[in-house]
Amino acid sequence: MDKVLEVKNIYFGYDEKYILENINLNIYKGDFLGIVGPNGSAKSTLLKIMLGILKPQKGGVSLLDLPIEKFNQWGKIGYISQRVRDFNSAFPATVEEVVGANLYTQMGFLKFFNAKHKEKIREVLDVVNMSNYQKHLIGNLSGGQQQRVFIARTLISNPEIIFMDEPLIGVDVQSQEQFYGLMEKLNKELGITLIMVSHDIGVITNRANRVACVGNKQVFVHSSQDFNEQEYIKEVYGENSSLLNHRH
Repeated sequence: MDKVLEVKNIYFGYDEKYILENINLNIYKGDFLGIVGPNGSAKSTLLKIMLGILKPQKGGVSLLDLPIEKFNQWGKIGYISQRVRDFNSAFPATVEEVVGANLYTQMGFLKFFNAKHKEKIREVLDVVNMSNYQKHLIGNLSGGQQQRVFIARTLISNPEIIFMDEPLIGVDVQSQEQFYGLMEKLNKELGITLIMVSHDIGVITNRANRVACVGNKQVFVHSSQDFNEQEYIKEVYGENSSLLNHRH
């Protein structure tokens, strides 16, 4: 199995106080890794370390067999953030323009889409079932539709790995279901490796094939089939903790 990312002996913190200690994690081609944990457990911090946005005090990260400090193949990497929550809906751009923004380095001096660019835009919009919205203003779409457009924007550079930082905040339940269906398509049919931070433990463990549980400065990795919520609570909160079921 091909390793696409390695986190080795990572220590990270602020003001000499570590929030992650001696973290080791391998991610393999074709994985769908869900990263879960309590609020403030450093889930997003771990993701940013993987991407080289944050630099650890100790340890290192390798991405596609290169140390993160030397990695320069960013066209192979996609990133989807919490954009639906903070996106400016008044931004006067069409779906085509938003998706095509990732093609600017391939355009000429005048920055116009040629026939090849437009065909590529249509292809990725078709993958996310948004081809009928190409000329629509992005601000006029629902949160779920906007998220699919941003996924298309990521896909246009043919990424091998897509990182996602809680991309479903502010998205309704129906759109979340469509999102996960799309992720399964990208992962299973297109072979894209997915790494997703999520606060929804129940859902992500049913969708991902591996789960990284972040808490108490540690990361515990399980296959989704072997994931046990009671054991997770103990790993994160300590042996004397237990899961309380609330029924309404």
